[in-house]
Amino acid sequence: MPTTSATHAGALRLSVLDVAPVFTDSSTAQALRNTVDLAPRVEALGYQRHWVAEHHNVPSLATSSPAVLAGRLASVTTSLRVGSGGVLLPNHAPLVVAEQFGTLQALHPGRIDLGIGRASGGDLLTARALGRLFAADDFPRQLRELTGYLAGTADAASEHRVAAIPAPPGQPWLCMLGSSLTSARFAGALGLPYAFAHHLVPHLTVAALDTYRSAFRASSQLAQPYTLVAAAVVAGESDEHARGLALPYLLRKIHIQQGRIYDLYPGPADVAAHRFSRVEEKYVQEHSGDQFFGGPTTLAEKISDLVQRCGADELLALSLIHDHADRVRSYELLAEAVPTVPESRHQAVR
Repeated sequence: MPTTSATHAGALRLSVLDVAPVFTDSSTAQALRNTVDLAPRVEALGYQRHWVAEHHNVPSLATSSPAVLAGRLASVTTSLRVGSGGVLLPNHAPLVVAEQFGTLQALHPGRIDLGIGRASGGDLLTARALGRLFAADDFPRQLRELTGYLAGTADAASEHRVAAIPAPPGQPWLCMLGSSLTSARFAGALGLPYAFAHHLVPHLTVAALDTYRSAFRASSQLAQPYTLVAAAVVAGESDEHARGLALPYLLRKIHIQQGRIYDLYPGPADVAAHRFSRVEEKYVQEHSGDQFFGGPTTLAEKISDLVQRCGADELLALSLIHDHADRVRSYELLAEAVPTVPESRHQAVR
């Protein structure tokens, strides 16, 4: 049994991971409007945070500018934590990231999260178009530079010191994102919270969180390990209803495997016209089992099992559902199905 700070089996904090999905019968603008509309709704439901990802040159995902979108989400909420899930640091100069999120922190004190990742968020041509500044193996130095700017200690010995403006006091809540054992060790050694991409590599979740805890060293930000698990969640009124809601997302996953990277998310009409092969049906079943699709009872059982197996402290729910009303309802059903930890524990990691 992994070590967990959850107060009882199945209890954890609930948050949102958002990629602003774009469907064939919709638009990028509508996807962004849906994301903005979702934020106050999940705030009212008691969700802890709403994170937006960074992707580039992927037409089906409208989250290319996490700092811009996080600012908009903060402006339509009052207590919800908002931020990046995450900023892909090799794409950016650390000073720019520190200034963007320092500005957000100054405007919305105590509500800004800065999730950091090492990936590119796009293909090689896109990386070149972004003017990608750093290689992945330069990430440790980048992160040290970023944390120095956030803490106000960067270039402290230099006669011509460079500082991030706005400056401290007050910093975003920094978190390391990853999908490998390497990122888990790195986050643990730095004493940072760690968010693992269960929606991408579910077979590594338990090992990654165990690795993180083993490597963990207390830091000025965090005295004890803190883990978040990002997973695909589709909550329906019943298991069958949830399966139907999940099919556009699952068909999109199949398209990606087929190399159709630049397609939009299929809508219900596209799903109805598609004839799933036996191989595709098997994939749908397997992926549905790995993630959190189902009615309230099934959802509660699956999430309780996750907490017991890996000791997750928080679930970042990624709900890629076609109809916005169904997406909102999915987050409502999830909040009803999962016991959350007491408010006193919420305060401990803010």
